[in-house]
Amino acid sequence: MTTTRLVTRAPFSGLTLGLVGLSVAAWIATVAWARSTGMGAAPGTMGMNLVAFVAMWALMMTAMMLPSVGPFVGVYQRTITESRLPRLVGLAVGYLAVWAAVGAIAFGIATWFGDLAGSNATAAQVVAVTTFALVGLYQLSPLKYRCLSHCRTPIGHLVHYLGFQGPLRDVRAGLSHGWFCLGCCWALMVLMVAFGVMNIAAMIGLAAVIAVEKVWRHGERFARAVGVAAIAYAVALIFMPELAPGLDPGGLMPMGDMSM
Repeated sequence: MTTTRLVTRAPFSGLTLGLVGLSVAAWIATVAWARSTGMGAAPGTMGMNLVAFVAMWALMMTAMMLPSVGPFVGVYQRTITESRLPRLVGLAVGYLAVWAAVGAIAFGIATWFGDLAGSNATAAQVVAVTTFALVGLYQLSPLKYRCLSHCRTPIGHLVHYLGFQGPLRDVRAGLSHGWFCLGCCWALMVLMVAFGVMNIAAMIGLAAVIAVEKVWRHGERFARAVGVAAIAYAVALIFMPELAPGLDPGGLMPMGDMSM
């Protein structure tokens, strides 16, 4: 059986459907949190402290990333012959721990971007344009496709994971896969700062982009198209800064007066 067939069949397993169910629950909780606190397409950390922000970020990552990791988990479970549920829980813990840790970094970035948006409108516009341009360039870079290849065809990497020993071997496998996934998706996650960390529409859009990149047979071409679109979006921001609401509190950024 070829790698391609294994990867394309895995998402239809009962386990993967369970991951989708957990993702749906996380989406519901995220939307409820955003509505209850009045958060949305607003700059910065929206008044949250580090602990609250990281908790919110971890919930968001659970909602956004679990569906796209389904193919990997579906293949990984086939290597487990005993204690399947506890071992898969360990895998999920390792994977989500990477994204939760990134939340602390995201907190610092969001704090800086929020302060900048509130104090220097022109600089905020420069940051918005630069962010989208850099994301576009990363989407077209070799490193992006090395990490994306890991997520799209995990069979070869499973040989390495099977060599892990001890009670934390599945957590280690989750951490390893999480780092590759981070390498694949970190740039897209930076856009959450530009759109607003709790911008539900942006979250849904980016989650869809990530899932399509990883599971569609034309995912690599799609990723390149997203890169080109991000660069085009950067150009559009020169004239319409309101397209980055996470860096434009109350329409503070000047319209089209930034020179490039």
